[in-house]
Amino acid sequence: MSTSLRIDEMLVTPVACPDPPLLNHHGIHEPFFLRAIVRLRTADGIEGVGEGPGGGLYVQQLRAAAQHVVGASAYHIEALRVLVDDARVFSTIEVALLDLIGKATGRPVYDLLGGPARRRVPFSAYLFYKQAGEDEWGQALTPEELVKQAERFANRCGMTVFKVKGGVLEPDAEVATVKLIRERFGPRAGLRIDPNAAWSVETSIRVAEKLRDTDLEYLEDPTEGIEGMSQVAAHTPIPLSTNMCVTAFEHVPQAFRARSIQVVLGDHHMWGGLTAFRHLGVTCKTLGWGLSQHSNSHLGISFAAMIHAGAAIPNLIYASDTHYPWNAASDVVRETDLFHFRDGRIDLWDSPGLGVTIDEDRLALAADAYEQRKAKSLARDDVSAMRERNPDWLPHMPKW
Repeated sequence: MSTSLRIDEMLVTPVACPDPPLLNHHGIHEPFFLRAIVRLRTADGIEGVGEGPGGGLYVQQLRAAAQHVVGASAYHIEALRVLVDDARVFSTIEVALLDLIGKATGRPVYDLLGGPARRRVPFSAYLFYKQAGEDEWGQALTPEELVKQAERFANRCGMTVFKVKGGVLEPDAEVATVKLIRERFGPRAGLRIDPNAAWSVETSIRVAEKLRDTDLEYLEDPTEGIEGMSQVAAHTPIPLSTNMCVTAFEHVPQAFRARSIQVVLGDHHMWGGLTAFRHLGVTCKTLGWGLSQHSNSHLGISFAAMIHAGAAIPNLIYASDTHYPWNAASDVVRETDLFHFRDGRIDLWDSPGLGVTIDEDRLALAADAYEQRKAKSLARDDVSAMRERNPDWLPHMPKW
């Protein structure tokens, strides 16, 4: 076997997968979420896989990056980082490189990141207000219905940490939701709420005061920007967290000087891959910040990468977010017992690389679904276009 691990081929397959009608401040999730699957192959037949966002421009950038990747050694990650200078594009490629190296050396990716700091990786229940839709989860448009959703996560996955995606109902109704969850699950449950910066500074301070006695783990992105978060932080003892105003290393100095946050929700897709995410862990430890993982709609390749990151970064002690329970039925990897939640955690495995394998039939179906739809109109993230299944549902979301 060649020790250079020269990349002979790079395939990019955009896919579209069904998404439930989940609600956030910007509206309703579109009927499909988009992902891009990258496959890197060597002449010896070793394949590494990665997954990232799947919008049309992103797919174009990934395909353009092949000119740098094909012919390169899988080990030359930092050289490729310089050549592929978009963090989100590079992150997908880097995960595939690490998967490839792991398979070639017989080591799991978490060993390539420094080895496991923990063997069981905790995750939070990601709670959404939602319309009924055609999925099995049912409607959740009231505080009481969201508590029932939390109970379902607890019963199915054993989760004891609950994150409410806020910015949907009036702030007082969302305060009531958090308090009901606290009442239902008791003082040991971890609680969080994330309104995606839907609230003004004044509303954020008011909500934080009303939630003071609920013992939140953190209040995530209550308002916009580093300065706005700083103003809120000065008026509440509740830790503030973000995945919106600190999303790159260049944001860190300003946020630290402004004392605007205490927890970063990192995301290897946004920060430049798993090795960069590990560096973020060191940065947070140096500054005294906490660290968790952000999630957007994703499939099993990304979920596996998140698990490896959660295992390898010692100070990633907050339970990570994940959409995987919402998206598992759409996965393009082969059915596996790897992603079985037990007590809200995923047990680590010892398979080489990421430990997942593409299901060719599922991938083909998801790729066909992508081709049948206009990618640009479907591309989304937490701050872009959303669908309107019901045109009367909050067509113009206010900033409270």
